[in-house]
Amino acid sequence: MKHYLAITARGLEHMLAQELEQLGVSSLKQVHAGVKFKADDSTLYQCCLWSRIASRFVLVLGEFAVRDDMDLYLGATAINWPDYFHASQRIAVDFNGTNREIRNSQYGALKVKDAIVDKFEKSNLPRPSVDREQPDLRIHMRLSKDQGLLGIDMVGSGLHQRGYRTQAGAAPLRETHAAALVLRSGWKPDQPLMDIMCGSGTLLIEAAMMAAKIAPGLKRKRWGFESLLGFDDEAFKAIKAEASVKAKRGVSKCQTRFYGTDNDARIIETARANARRAGVGELIDFETGDATQVTPPEGFSGGHILSNPPYGERLGTTPGLIALYTQLGDHLKEAFAGNTVSLYSGSEELLSCLRMRADDKFNLRNGALDCVMKTYAITARGEKSESEAAKADVAPDFANRLRKNMTKLDKWAKKQGLECYRLYDADLPDYKAAIDRYRDFLVIQEYAAPKTIEPEKARRRLLDMVRAAIAVTGVDANKVVLKTREKQKGNNQYQKLAGASRTMTVDEYGVALEVNLYDYLDTGLFLDHRYTRRLIGEKAHGKDFLNLFAYTGSASVHAAAGGARSTTTVDMSKTYIAWAERNMALNGIVGRQHRFEQADCLQWIRQSNQQFDLIFIDPPTFSNSKRMQSTFDVQRDHLDVLLALKDRLRPDGEIIFSNNKRHFKMDSEGLAAAGLRAENISKSSIPEDFARNPHIHNCWIIRHQAVSA
Repeated sequence: MKHYLAITARGLEHMLAQELEQLGVSSLKQVHAGVKFKADDSTLYQCCLWSRIASRFVLVLGEFAVRDDMDLYLGATAINWPDYFHASQRIAVDFNGTNREIRNSQYGALKVKDAIVDKFEKSNLPRPSVDREQPDLRIHMRLSKDQGLLGIDMVGSGLHQRGYRTQAGAAPLRETHAAALVLRSGWKPDQPLMDIMCGSGTLLIEAAMMAAKIAPGLKRKRWGFESLLGFDDEAFKAIKAEASVKAKRGVSKCQTRFYGTDNDARIIETARANARRAGVGELIDFETGDATQVTPPEGFSGGHILSNPPYGERLGTTPGLIALYTQLGDHLKEAFAGNTVSLYSGSEELLSCLRMRADDKFNLRNGALDCVMKTYAITARGEKSESEAAKADVAPDFANRLRKNMTKLDKWAKKQGLECYRLYDADLPDYKAAIDRYRDFLVIQEYAAPKTIEPEKARRRLLDMVRAAIAVTGVDANKVVLKTREKQKGNNQYQKLAGASRTMTVDEYGVALEVNLYDYLDTGLFLDHRYTRRLIGEKAHGKDFLNLFAYTGSASVHAAAGGARSTTTVDMSKTYIAWAERNMALNGIVGRQHRFEQADCLQWIRQSNQQFDLIFIDPPTFSNSKRMQSTFDVQRDHLDVLLALKDRLRPDGEIIFSNNKRHFKMDSEGLAAAGLRAENISKSSIPEDFARNPHIHNCWIIRHQAVSA
């Protein structure tokens, strides 16, 4: 009897132990991510061929303390490697784990390799060659703290490589992982099984192979143990022949039906091809279909649904997924009542959108992601529709406030002729977000939750808020954009979120402006400055206009549309200057009288010798950009900036100065000493949709003091 280690994913140790017992193993011990056991050669061959959830089997040759690289070398040389394979065999060393002294797995693998080849040389034998790509044998070393386990991989490439899957979907499950989910779901081999989001078909194929008694390793071309001295070829041929006969009989006798649907016709063809290669093509019916519309096949009563729906890793995918899970739960209760469903997801919050009570829960990581499979007995839904339930039961306080705001603001915006406006701005302390409507889109910007709120609780509130917003507004979930907003420093307020540009054009008081709802934290249009831009348009006729810290130039467009003689648009960002030029072009505003300057605005003010009739400046609260010569603080530096602008302002000119620093205090005395006076127009500059936040910005008109006669 030899000592072996069967390796599996963390969390599957107990299932693997049960499987090995069924395969004839009697003495076994569960360890971290594996099971240790003793077996003869025939039993080992049987386990390798038939195990569905082990990733590999290792012949354990030594276990020893590893405090440093010398311990590792000595432990490896203590094994008489020539007893196990010829020097002519090509080897590779797989080293897993590190400790305080051995911090690099490549270095650890090198020390083991050195020990092996030295052992052969000391036995007056040739050195085995190393081949990382196509070795005859893989040496397996596992290091955990100061304990090492060294042996020979009996398999070679991982056991998840069944040989039937040459192509897969965007996020395929490993075959061993899929088999574990099938086994743990509660599905019985005589039950019809359906995967309503089947992708490349792995879950169904693994289940069909179980029902048809097909050994998962039957199609494997070669095994690591075939290169070992003492390999019992006759015994293995007999075991494999018996498995081949079982597979042929199993498929012909199998009465269980399997059904797979996916909305991608190309991936369905891939699934069919995979099933044919696995030998179960005739057992599975694959069709193109939408998971939220598919109906039970004939005779599916008492069946089981098993699926791995998408769960997304990026926050921006959440609204569409919330809608998907909500619709899925609604549809399952309507069309599949009386059946059972098991869903494997990386988000318990999304699973909660099903509005179903789970009978069983199984935690199983998928790579680095924490995932869970929940199993539900599907009962028919009540009379209340899911959309009604969402309105009534999901975040009811938030939903009621949003509905109340819509009743008021939708009418106001229509009367104003506005396509973009704020519907909700952290009105309730438990639901901290801003919600803006851009035509038929919603942009939900979550404010970072306080550190006192547990992340899971904050995430649940956010998902509830998104669900309720979709239900109350009726906006298509695929047109809901979700972002997280934190306190920004410098010009991080313009942080880019993604690579691809996705833009749309909106109308504001007859002016067309380009916005990007997806790719930046801000959209390119500060909605709270709407009245200020309109004021600029009203004042600009026949004047030379200067726009500083211009962002995407929307104020310049309003000035030009209002009849400005010239516009000068200045911003430090090349991206936003280009955006400003596009905004002008959208409105047919072209010509040399409209200038665009990419520059540090503070330097530009001091270097320019031009004069203007109307100046708009909306600086950041604080900036420490590397492209600026020094830091900028609007409270500390505003007087210096306005005094510098005095030289750029014609005698009858006006400066419209805005910023969003709370409790900003204008240095009126300093302005007066320089011959300037400031009029606070903050109250009249804040539009109706921002009325509950009177400190969203400050706005002032600054003029030369009138000279007394």
